[in-house]
Amino acid sequence: MLALDSAEQVSLAIRTMPADADARATTIARRLANHLGAAGIEAEVVLQSREELYRDVLLNQQFDLYVARYPHSHDPDFVRGLLHSRFDTEPGWQNPFGYTDLGLDELLDAQRTQTGAARSETLREVERTIARDRPFSVVAFPQEIRTARGDWRGSQATGKPFTPLQYLTVDAGDSHRGSDGAAAETSASNASGGSTRAREAELRATITDARVTKNRNPLAVEFRSGGSVLGLVYDSLGRWVDGQVRPWLAADWEWVTPESGEGRRARVTLREDLSWHDGTPLTAADVAFTYEFLADTSLGRLESPIPAPRYREESSTVESVDVRSDDRVELRFRPVSEAVARSALAVPLLPRHVWEDRSGGTDIPGLDTGRGVTEALVWNNPEPVGSGPYRFESASTKESVVLSLFEDHPLERGSAELPEGFDGGIPFDRVRFVVVPSGSAAVELVRRGEADTTLSPLSAGDVPEIGRDASLELSVSRPSAFYHVGFNVRRTPTSNTRFRRAVSSLVDQAYVTDDVFGGYAVPSVSPFGEGRALSADLEWNGADPVLPFPGTDGRLDVAQARDRFRDAGYRYGESGALLTR
Repeated sequence: MLALDSAEQVSLAIRTMPADADARATTIARRLANHLGAAGIEAEVVLQSREELYRDVLLNQQFDLYVARYPHSHDPDFVRGLLHSRFDTEPGWQNPFGYTDLGLDELLDAQRTQTGAARSETLREVERTIARDRPFSVVAFPQEIRTARGDWRGSQATGKPFTPLQYLTVDAGDSHRGSDGAAAETSASNASGGSTRAREAELRATITDARVTKNRNPLAVEFRSGGSVLGLVYDSLGRWVDGQVRPWLAADWEWVTPESGEGRRARVTLREDLSWHDGTPLTAADVAFTYEFLADTSLGRLESPIPAPRYREESSTVESVDVRSDDRVELRFRPVSEAVARSALAVPLLPRHVWEDRSGGTDIPGLDTGRGVTEALVWNNPEPVGSGPYRFESASTKESVVLSLFEDHPLERGSAELPEGFDGGIPFDRVRFVVVPSGSAAVELVRRGEADTTLSPLSAGDVPEIGRDASLELSVSRPSAFYHVGFNVRRTPTSNTRFRRAVSSLVDQAYVTDDVFGGYAVPSVSPFGEGRALSADLEWNGADPVLPFPGTDGRLDVAQARDRFRDAGYRYGESGALLTR
């Protein structure tokens, strides 16, 4: 029989990024590690590059805890992919925690088919389950801080979540600059007369994430945290505009009311004469291929399907796609509401003639998803072929990415019925994304006139510098993504709900919001509502309403913290170490 004295100290590794990649995540992880240490747990912070962190967490599923920022999502249905048990072995943001709860599965499935008050009530139940079980623990929704030259007419709209799509609504005005900052003569209209907006030669935006300079695969989850650059290269049937998916490459779509027990259908008509950046026509066959490929990147050639880890939740609503003609396609959805179905129309379209040959299996050192890997998921895609308003021109590793105008895009041709604000043509001949080491370096480039705007968000520490310079404009948008602590529920001790709750309580959210985010964040226990809980009993009232921090003003009450772990069924040794069970 194993003696109780042979129990070892509980040990945890907290994975996150180094300060030069995400100083806020690093600080949160280190504060949590300090509090865990005070509570008798041996805690180590493991610093990894972005791609290494996401590879271990999202692909290899090898971690105890991690601290990171969850990408922005438009619809609450994102939490189904994040927590449903059907995804617990899949790579990507599909249930990286390995969490299973059949009751929650039923709620997550139900909300997909509901609307209005019924859906809100179901989502409140989902919210309460997350707050109770803590497969992940929300820390805060940071506000996004950016700056631009005060004389640049493309300043971001204050209060709105920012996407590069906003660059397409810029009215460049009368001032035209070349790549060296000098004036440039650029025609205000193209040959077809579609463009009506005056155009500048080049937009220069700073980014702090250099991954896109070496990998431009839209499906590579460890290299993509959002669509910041590739969102201008790859296009979709619809785009998120003002909170809803609007027709984009689709001229229009018609929704067919489902029969009892069937899913709804969307009959989509493409805009005329669409083409890929290499001149190949874009047809309904490419649309059908995209959804088939996202569902199984092996195209049935391997023993088990290997879905794309990105856009998995959105594309999983599509049951089948029927090509009716070169420009007409019908998408048949599984039983979901129209609002949830619309999200699938915003996934990026992929050219069949480029991606079909990437469906074979492959082996990559250090990558183990447990289900196999296709070339499509690990290919660097050095010269991406999309159909967006800008085509890839060049890249310099860790330095810059340059995109150039795609003159055959519907925006430039002046296609009818484009969303308001996008009907004046493409405002820049070229977009240059310049990699900078920090937010302060980005601000300095804009100050010196060597950049027009910042794409990657800045930190609260950069705000005073912006405020001291009248030539700079400050933009603060609503929080659209959240920092969180994620737990690997597949292994002990983080498989224990009471243990996760005790650990979650050691994240001093109120203090972190002020100290780490400088007040530019909204603390929350809910992943919904930009920091505002759907449930009244989960509203933030100065402390976590379910698991309040055991201490005040960021100072841990060690005795209270240790009591949390005792209440979870753990005991302490004579040395004060928390012992394994």
